[in-house]
Amino acid sequence: MKDFFIADAVKFENVVVTTYFALASVQVRDKKTGGQYLAMTLADKTGSFEARMWDDFAEAIANCAEGCYVKVQGQVTKYQGKYQITLTKMRHAAESEVDTADFVPTTKYDIEEMFAELRGYVTSFTNPDLTRLVLAFLDDPEIGPAFKTAPAAKMLHHAWIGGLLEHVLLLVRVCRATAPFYPEVDPELLVTGAILHDIGKIRELSWRSSFSYTVEGQMIGHISIAQGMLREKVQQIQPFPEKLRVLVEHMILSHHGKYEFGSPKLPMTPEAVLLSMLDDLEAKMQNMRAEFGKATAAGKGGGEMTEWVRSMERPLLDSQAYLKTEETK
Repeated sequence: MKDFFIADAVKFENVVVTTYFALASVQVRDKKTGGQYLAMTLADKTGSFEARMWDDFAEAIANCAEGCYVKVQGQVTKYQGKYQITLTKMRHAAESEVDTADFVPTTKYDIEEMFAELRGYVTSFTNPDLTRLVLAFLDDPEIGPAFKTAPAAKMLHHAWIGGLLEHVLLLVRVCRATAPFYPEVDPELLVTGAILHDIGKIRELSWRSSFSYTVEGQMIGHISIAQGMLREKVQQIQPFPEKLRVLVEHMILSHHGKYEFGSPKLPMTPEAVLLSMLDDLEAKMQNMRAEFGKATAAGKGGGEMTEWVRSMERPLLDSQAYLKTEETK
């Protein structure tokens, strides 16, 4: 049983700990002074941090590969504002030694309840073709279970078990609340796009002791994977209106909004424009929430800016925590 989690690093600065981690990445690098060292990323359900092993790592690297569990001993330190650990010992740990729930972050919401709510929105559609299409995905014996458990990303927003479902459900709620303000938008078509836009992530990502990309994910990407999955389903449920297929496929292909963000096409319909913007909004708000949590775990006060957030190209400020701090002065 783990008694040290990465989120608790602020309480263990300069302390030697012995504990278990998932080995998210490992590389052998050259020292500037000659020789080599191990550069690693260690993870548990609360996050990840960098690790270094400077000496005597030959046996460790021979028995430990990315994705496995490891038992380590090392000192927790702070470097350039971030916590890390310098290891003196590391060995492979069998799954019988660990509780896997300690290593894979999981949604705080009930997965079955979220799935039932999402499915309920689909069964209430007035368009039977869109209902058939979406249920062909959700009720698929392979796609459905994977959709329930998949993370939405490897490291950014909703990077936890059930994260994809959580992201999609929150996005659908926002879409349903926003669509009435825009009569140009077909609400059911918009919700269909929201449910299916990231469906390719069930094949882009791999999730076990840590999150990683599959070979298919790296070579093709979730947008193109989803396009292929959509065409397969449309063929299975024929007859299906070709115009609807084009509109749904366009939302999948354009949901990243810009070419430089990986979209093969720019949004060109009211539903595609709204989906792209709301998807970006939902992801950014979750990203901000996660960054505020990291700042708190690193010992920052409510009135302080976070570290530079690479994905958003800026530091962030928790306005609610900031106001509370001001009120106590």
